[in-house]
Amino acid sequence: MKDIEQIYHNNFGVSFYWKKENKTILDKVQLVFRETGFYLSVAELNQFCDLIEDSLIENTCCESCQIKNSCHKFLLKTPLPQVDLAVSMKEIKSIKDLVEGTLFRLDLDEYVYGAGLN
Repeated sequence: MKDIEQIYHNNFGVSFYWKKENKTILDKVQLVFRETGFYLSVAELNQFCDLIEDSLIENTCCESCQIKNSCHKFLLKTPLPQVDLAVSMKEIKSIKDLVEGTLFRLDLDEYVYGAGLN
């Protein structure tokens, strides 16, 4: 896949930058999971991370439920006000890992190739 530069992946999805004419387009990140793709700025990724955390907090009432990890009744808001997702608790946690891993990698790259570069 010459047209992308992978940032992070887990068993649920992948994040990457698109490439055009051998140049990496760094202004937005493509996030793909569960037949869904989002093309988000870093600010929107951070907002999505906060929304995921809010959803996890709101759904702690299901902690003792036997089917909480397979139930698709959890509403996950996205940075796009027109789009919400119906997901299971397991999927929320996988999306959280994907978004946090992506943000960690972006911060690490910024440090290594930016502020930390001697």
